[in-house]
Amino acid sequence: MSAGRVLHVVSVSGGKDSSATLLLALERFAPETVRAIFCDTGNEHQETHDYLAYLEKALDIRITRLRADFSEQILRKRMFIARDQRTRRDASGRRVRWSNKAKRRALAVLYPSGNPFLDLCLWKGRFPSRKVQFCTEELKRNIAVEHQLALIDAGHIVVSWQGVRRDESINRRNVKRFEASGGGLYSFRPIADWTAEQVFAYCASKGIQPNPLYRQGMTRVGCMPCINVRKEELRQIAQRFPEHPARIAEWERMVGAASKRGFSTFITDAHDASDRRQIFADLNIWSRIEWAKTTRGGQQYNLLPLPESSQCSSAYGLCE
Repeated sequence: MSAGRVLHVVSVSGGKDSSATLLLALERFAPETVRAIFCDTGNEHQETHDYLAYLEKALDIRITRLRADFSEQILRKRMFIARDQRTRRDASGRRVRWSNKAKRRALAVLYPSGNPFLDLCLWKGRFPSRKVQFCTEELKRNIAVEHQLALIDAGHIVVSWQGVRRDESINRRNVKRFEASGGGLYSFRPIADWTAEQVFAYCASKGIQPNPLYRQGMTRVGCMPCINVRKEELRQIAQRFPEHPARIAEWERMVGAASKRGFSTFITDAHDASDRRQIFADLNIWSRIEWAKTTRGGQQYNLLPLPESSQCSSAYGLCE
């Protein structure tokens, strides 16, 4: 590989937008200058991993898998907890140091699991939330940028292709199609003005099928589930993929043990109780699934049946 040429690095998630972005890059530039990367969070459905293999075969490319590693951070946290002898108190009068009971509880689970999402939460002692969504930064953005900077250090100019659309959210409505980050790194968002319908249509025109999860009630396929999962989607996940809530429940146990508070929930929400046991009882994954089965603000169970696990269900009209 000759140094100094432009490399087009496409972040592929297994979702519709990144698939369309990858197709556009391969359509416009020589395959040897296009690099596809996948940031594995450790919280994906197997269908997504299978879909990446499908893209590799269909497009005759290789997708580089990247994974964050928090082994050192977990080791440092173990050492800090074990040695914590602080004597001061916080503003409410509570001791800031870890109690001996909390130390034993945390040290029993604070070992690297090899799963990036779980290890990140063990290190933080909590799950991400809508207000503090550190998962995207730590599991995707940072390792993607690190990979791209390594290419720049090797003497290349890097164009980072990102499947971002302005109509996805308020936060993205003013996103730029192209911008320079400096140091030989540029960002390009070719589908910024597209709609979801245009994305699916473009992929279909190139003979590329969508991720099967879109036909199983999912509106997003990046995580299973995402911390921002919608109520109806959580209901679908519990019905179709019960092994995923079971995994989340085990993660809640482990991350809670690694937290000074003694509990942590995957899906956070406002709660006015002061008893942490009551908060966990109301917000743990199984309670949130029961809530997802209700309607009218949780006042009664939704009487509309869910599709069978083998039945097609799509928020994008893919079953029509």
